[in-house]
Amino acid sequence: MTPEIAGKPAFAHLRIGLQEGDRLIAESGAMASMEAGLTINTRWNGGFFRAIGRRLFGGESLFVNEFSGKGEVVLTQPMPGDMAEIDLRDTTLYLQPGAFIACEPGVNLGLGWAGFTSWIAREGLFRMKVSGQGRVWFGAYGGLIAREIEDELVVDSGHLVAYEPSIRLKLGLAGGIFSSFFSGEGLITRVRGPGRVYLQSRSFSGLQAWTNAHLH
Repeated sequence: MTPEIAGKPAFAHLRIGLQEGDRLIAESGAMASMEAGLTINTRWNGGFFRAIGRRLFGGESLFVNEFSGKGEVVLTQPMPGDMAEIDLRDTTLYLQPGAFIACEPGVNLGLGWAGFTSWIAREGLFRMKVSGQGRVWFGAYGGLIAREIEDELVVDSGHLVAYEPSIRLKLGLAGGIFSSFFSGEGLITRVRGPGRVYLQSRSFSGLQAWTNAHLH
């Protein structure tokens, strides 16, 4: 399997060349094109009940597509932005809803409780849990920023994409009461390490606010 992330950072897309015996698991609807030598098999995303749970609580599709055979498949994401590749080695990574794009068969896709802090921060009550062994590809709206956190990092709502299990989230104000509500920042997430986090340079709430301001 030979993966390549092309079009970085604004319009990243994933190109993967498969050989006989290779298999690739991808989010439903992510395929932009595939060569005729490939076979696509659609199945429940981890079984019927797990698929329903991921759809209702994790914002993921009910189904995943498994590609096999020989040829190239091109995968994209709905929003313009960057992509990243992580090689799991018996480790775990949490992905925010909608970030998952594809993985190798040795990766387990699960659903984990994110907590009310994540929900209030508009990150969702649940998060996707990827574990096991193999490569995982995920995407972001805008550019991707990887940060190693030793102590604490303040992150605005909607910018957190992925993080390691050692990371803890705590809701807070951007400053004092006056600064928090009149600076335009409001509630923020205090991300506590140690561990690695991945941030996106744009947020859907920011896009919504900009669109509403220019349509009225």
